[in-house]
Amino acid sequence: MHPRAQTPTSALVVDDHPLFCDALTLTLQSIADFDTVRTAGTLEAAMSALEEQPSDLIILDLNLPDVNGLDGLVRLRHSAPRAAILIASSMADNRMICHALKAGADGFVPKHSQRAVFRRAIEALETGRTFVPDGYIDPEGGNDGDGTPGDAIGRLASLTNQQSRILSLICEGKLNKQIAFDLSIAETTVKAHVTAIMRKLGVHSRTQAVLIAQEARFSKVLPGDE
Repeated sequence: MHPRAQTPTSALVVDDHPLFCDALTLTLQSIADFDTVRTAGTLEAAMSALEEQPSDLIILDLNLPDVNGLDGLVRLRHSAPRAAILIASSMADNRMICHALKAGADGFVPKHSQRAVFRRAIEALETGRTFVPDGYIDPEGGNDGDGTPGDAIGRLASLTNQQSRILSLICEGKLNKQIAFDLSIAETTVKAHVTAIMRKLGVHSRTQAVLIAQEARFSKVLPGDE
C-alpha cells in the first residue's frame, strides 16, 4: 500500500480565490469526516499553516500568485512528505496531469468537477491509489527519462526547498553573492547548493540548469494556453 494511504481527518485548501476555497471547504465537509479544513491563498501562507499544524490532505491549485509553474507542488511535497496532495486545477490537459503526478501529486481533479468526483478522489487516496479524471491518457505512455519536459519535472522534484529557491533566483539572473544576500546565507553555502543542483539536474552549467527549469514552466508544458 502507498505510504501515504490513510483516511484524512484534516485538510488544507490552497487557492487564491476565496469563493472556491469556501465552496471546496463545504464540499469536503459533506463527503468526508474532516476534523478541520483550513484555507490558504498563497504558497507561503500554506507553508506557514503546515508548520503550525500538519494536514493529512492538501488540495492545491497550480496557479498561485507567488509561485511559477509546478514549483509550488514541488515545495509542498518536500515540506509535507506524508500528506496526500490532490491537484484541483482548470489546466487539466493530459500533459499537465502527467507532469503534476511526476512532480509528486497523488491525484488530479479538474477544478470545476462535480462533488462526486472529489468523493472518488478522496476514496482513492484513502486506499493509496493515484486518482486521475475519466478520459485521462498518459501522453508519455508510461515511459520516463526520455528528455521530455516531464523528465525535467521529475529531476526538479528531487531538489530541496532551499535548492528550489536558489534555482529560482538563478533563473532571475542573480549571481551567487546576490543570492547569498537575499537568502541571508554564506556565499560558500550558495556555491555548494549550486553544485548540488547541477548534479541533480544532470547539467554542467548554470545556463543548462535554467533551461531545465524553463522546461517545467506552464508556457512550456502547455504551449499557447492562457
